[in-house]
Amino acid sequence: MLWQALRNKNIKSLILRSWSISWPMTCIMFFVFLIGLSDVYVAGRISKEVQAAYGLASQLYFIFSIIAFALTAGTVSVISRLFSFAAKDDFNIAVDSSLISAIAAGILLSLFALAFSGSIINSFNVPQVLKGLAAPLIRIYSFSLLFNYLLLNTNGILRSCGKIKQSLLTMAVVSLLNIGLNFTLSFGTPLGFKGIAAATGISTLIGCFLNLFFLKNVMTRRFKFSLAIIRNIFSIGWPAGVLQIFWQLSVLALFLIISALPENNIEILAAFTNGLKIESVIFLPAFAFNMASAVVVGNLLGKNNQEDAFSAGIVTALAGVTIVSALTVMVMFNGSAAAALISNNDIVIRESIRYIYIALLSEPVMAWGVILAGGLNGAGDTRRVMAAVVLSVWLVRVPLSYLLGVYFKLGAPAIWWSMNLSVALQAILITKRYFSKKWFACKGNGGVSPGH
Repeated sequence: MLWQALRNKNIKSLILRSWSISWPMTCIMFFVFLIGLSDVYVAGRISKEVQAAYGLASQLYFIFSIIAFALTAGTVSVISRLFSFAAKDDFNIAVDSSLISAIAAGILLSLFALAFSGSIINSFNVPQVLKGLAAPLIRIYSFSLLFNYLLLNTNGILRSCGKIKQSLLTMAVVSLLNIGLNFTLSFGTPLGFKGIAAATGISTLIGCFLNLFFLKNVMTRRFKFSLAIIRNIFSIGWPAGVLQIFWQLSVLALFLIISALPENNIEILAAFTNGLKIESVIFLPAFAFNMASAVVVGNLLGKNNQEDAFSAGIVTALAGVTIVSALTVMVMFNGSAAAALISNNDIVIRESIRYIYIALLSEPVMAWGVILAGGLNGAGDTRRVMAAVVLSVWLVRVPLSYLLGVYFKLGAPAIWWSMNLSVALQAILITKRYFSKKWFACKGNGGVSPGH
């Protein structure tokens, strides 16, 4: 079936189209990976407690950014299709509307995080020392939420309208600035470990200004607003937001489950944080292909070219799986060195290596499902993606992790194997949906305009 879908298509053209977006996105994701790696490295050089607290605070930061991910998913789907056929004025109004919604949501979430982040952390069943360290980190992260919302949104707009290289330049600047500030603020100022969060806020602010400069020619001078566009963005984006809520809550649930382990729970929490960062060298390229697939499929559907959109999604997924498989082998062969690089605690290093050797086995399967999901997102079929991820995480990953890891006392390895099983289920559900081609008829595939 797969070969029949592809053999009558201009494969070279589809590969070049996908690669023109995928390689800059892969570089962007590598810059994001470097930021996260430097965060973990600096935290680990301070103490294992700071490293574990950073993992907790960063997960909360991502949870507070969920609406930004939802808005960006909706924006990419809508803007990528409008870019293919809409009049210039309509397209510019859509860009303005997306930016206004991101700014408004960013302000509201910053205020919410400042008001409630302390109470949320205190409610967690984690060691008290971690609460005391995570609280000041998340307070600083709260101030930078507005900038994060705007940076994510403007990056989505840039890649949707053929300006992916400008987004790449912005993220290169953000990465270099963030890494430099991480070391300078954490080790050279009274901020100490809080410099990790401050570096994120400053570099993100600079990134916002750069992206807005790059978008000046696709914005109206008066910042016009279209309620119809906002409705369409929210209609497509809210399932992506719900997905992120359940996903981030599942990561927090794993933090709490690991905290309930009878032995070495703080060390395993630090190892989990480290393992996620090491794993991201593989996951982030997959996510880059996910976002490239969303743009390519969205552009082709905007031209009403459904069969090429279907084939482009498959070609992009195959290319992504090839790269992810190669990276998986490289990381697994160098797992010990990577674990030792970001921690100097023997137990943390040992548990990080165990995580790498178990969790990374599912990376190629993860990549296939994630990249096909990107194509579904570009088509506006975000509800099915949401359902597949939520079911796999909350029917398999979380309950099995608790039952096997804590209740039956099989420890951390059982938690990592439960994660692998959920990845397999997620890939199966998304593949079934993609090959059904029912997403051709998703709302909005024929295009939208501010007047509708």
